[in-house]
Amino acid sequence: MDVKTLYDKIGGDYAGTLARFLSEERMARFALRFLSDDSYAQLLSALEKGDRAEAFRAAHTLKGVCQNLGFDYLYEPAHTVTEVLRAGDFPEDEQMRELARRYEEVITVLRSARE
Repeated sequence: MDVKTLYDKIGGDYAGTLARFLSEERMARFALRFLSDDSYAQLLSALEKGDRAEAFRAAHTLKGVCQNLGFDYLYEPAHTVTEVLRAGDFPEDEQMRELARRYEEVITVLRSARE
């Protein structure tokens, strides 16, 4: 799968990300590294423990990684969850379901691109 198609499938900002990374090869390499990023798992673990501070750090990291990689589709719910946590609240179930749904979609596309 070419990088443009990959970004189209994940709702990513191809042009903006290419401008930052300067080559499709670098974009692809960093996009695929997202598969080993554990910030989403850390977020889920922290929420399960009721640790809002740790959940915020994990959500903020996930949001930042998505922004840097141009994963706009996943950035949006990550941003929402981050801001809810920043405000001192816990995200609602629907907010987490949306984040989980989009995360799984992005991961599925990235895995298929890796193969």
